[in-house]
Amino acid sequence: MRQNPRGHALSAAAALLGFLAMAHAVSFEVNDQNSTCIKAELSVNFSITYPTANGTNTVIVPLPDSAAVGNGSSCGNSGLSPQLQVSFGEGHSLGLVFSSDGHIYQVANLSVTYNLSDNQTFPQSSSKDILTLATNTSGISAQINTTYRCLSSTSVHLGGPKVQSSVAFFNIRLEAYMPSSNLSTNESVCPADLPVSTIAPTQSPTTTPAPSPSQIPDQGYYNVTNLNGTVCLMASMGLQLSVTYFSKSQNKTLQGIMNLQPNRTSFSGSCESTTATLVLTEDLTNLSFTFELNSTTHRYHLSVLNLSASWLDMTVPVAVSNSTLNYLQATNGSSYMCKSEQILYVTNSFSLKTFGLQVQPFGVNGNKFGKAEECQQDKDSMLIPIIVGAALAGLVLIVLIAYLIGRKRSHAGYQTI
Repeated sequence: MRQNPRGHALSAAAALLGFLAMAHAVSFEVNDQNSTCIKAELSVNFSITYPTANGTNTVIVPLPDSAAVGNGSSCGNSGLSPQLQVSFGEGHSLGLVFSSDGHIYQVANLSVTYNLSDNQTFPQSSSKDILTLATNTSGISAQINTTYRCLSSTSVHLGGPKVQSSVAFFNIRLEAYMPSSNLSTNESVCPADLPVSTIAPTQSPTTTPAPSPSQIPDQGYYNVTNLNGTVCLMASMGLQLSVTYFSKSQNKTLQGIMNLQPNRTSFSGSCESTTATLVLTEDLTNLSFTFELNSTTHRYHLSVLNLSASWLDMTVPVAVSNSTLNYLQATNGSSYMCKSEQILYVTNSFSLKTFGLQVQPFGVNGNKFGKAEECQQDKDSMLIPIIVGAALAGLVLIVLIAYLIGRKRSHAGYQTI
């Protein structure tokens, strides 16, 4: 969690590993007039940081076997979206609200409700409130008539003024908008379960480029706040995605180009002592950046980029990840800036182009970017005019010297005999 004491972080991590080893999926089913619309097998751990009289405390709460389908569950009649509400413990709940465009369904809203007056779950809590945290960035999406499957642990971070929470899903299978009462045998696998490719992208001879957007992407401003509400990560940038996928309409591989639109993009993330994550979501596209800080050199870099996309023309959703990157390097307390266009090669099917980039994931002070460390492209763009100017000055000097020498020789030719 964000800004936790080291002891809490270590104990929380150890507890989480233990629960991952022991917990098993709990089954839920939402019915409407004897017809099943949502079915889910969920294994969930909630990591919750809450206020105490002496600061904060972090607990790991697994979804218990006694969890049940709550009264808020519905198949979405009368214009309402289908939703699964899971109730557990003393007034706690997990909510999944689904949406669909006819091709893809997704968890459009994920929410958790905690009753901080539950002393057994939240010992020494200084608050007795019932708090609800929500996000529209769940990362859970699948094709209609398929089962979403994710065996790996994937976390969603939520935050509020009093409580910070991380919801870790693992070993889950679910389906919404079901045509029958049984989970589909066809599966949409989550990005975390797919093999990771770290090969630099090369243009395949069978790949046909799709038309590129003619305009430069709009500049977006994004930030992440820590537990006390102050900004811990800042980013200003225009982003253009290049994704290779198999097209349903053209029945061949295409290279799709997409500009991320800031006015349609939601953002979230988390800050730790040596890692910081920014998650951007636009419709059916999820993009996450993870930065790492070297505590010895006091320098940070972009180490992980993840993309999941379920564009309408895709035969299957695209999910790619690279955790061995070394981009956007700068010193802690400084920002990294690159006004020039910059291409970040991620995998053989995905690259990201940045425009007017400035980012600072650590050491943010006063909600302002620190001293900028420029990328090599910007340094080169400044160096070229200097070199050209110096070359022109040298040329002028050579011409002047040649003129003076020629004039002196001319005068020497008219000496008196």
